[in-house]
Amino acid sequence: MAEDRRWSVVTGASSGIGAELARVLAARGHSLVLTARREERLLALAAEIREKHGVAAEALGFDLEDPAAPQALFAALEGRGVAIHTLVNNAGFALRGRFATLPADEQAAMVEVNVAAVTKLARLFLPGMIERRRGGILNVASTAAFQAGPSMAVYYATKAYVLSLSEALHEEAKPHGVTVTALCPGPVPTEFSARASLQMTRLVKMRAMTLSAAEVARAGIEGYEAGKAIVIPGFANRIGALGAQLGPRALARTIAGRLQG
Repeated sequence: MAEDRRWSVVTGASSGIGAELARVLAARGHSLVLTARREERLLALAAEIREKHGVAAEALGFDLEDPAAPQALFAALEGRGVAIHTLVNNAGFALRGRFATLPADEQAAMVEVNVAAVTKLARLFLPGMIERRRGGILNVASTAAFQAGPSMAVYYATKAYVLSLSEALHEEAKPHGVTVTALCPGPVPTEFSARASLQMTRLVKMRAMTLSAAEVARAGIEGYEAGKAIVIPGFANRIGALGAQLGPRALARTIAGRLQG
């Protein structure tokens, strides 16, 4: 891997928003490191990106449920002499159901991927960005970050963490010419929704709030490049997030619970 290229790493790049974020970055001239559990999909995406955009694209299979995976990914890139310009923390998943009945190990895995891996990767890559005074981090949060979510309690809590962390790091990194952005999409029809059993919920059926993965990716990259701290794609989603912040918290969590039903 050449050192003079503008390299970006995208986690959870095998499908959905992650794959679209990779495509948008490639169209802007970024060379890419794609990582996820399903390496065969990454290889296909890497080949597509190389052919269509003429940039370098590498696939590295890592499962971020493994607590050692972030360090292993960082070491693999360091060993190849790659200085990462942009880290996209996209990998994550959700589960729908009551906290007291959902499997405890699956909820712990959600925290490992959605919170611990995001934190570890940011801590590993951010110092180099600050030293070089360029680049940054795009963390994929959610409009779920703006209120509590009955029937998806842990997922909503993890995204609130990602939003809070991103905002704080945005202020810490900004004086060094580095951008940290939280991308907060609303419902998106992807494999993510299928894994979370969201297809038939009221939330996903609200078409005014639903955008495609490609639309979300474009908005996220544009906002990151503009130096924004928070990007909420879609007017209806921005109104919903504002209402959750300004209205009574009891009302916000009641509405969220009903939308998950």
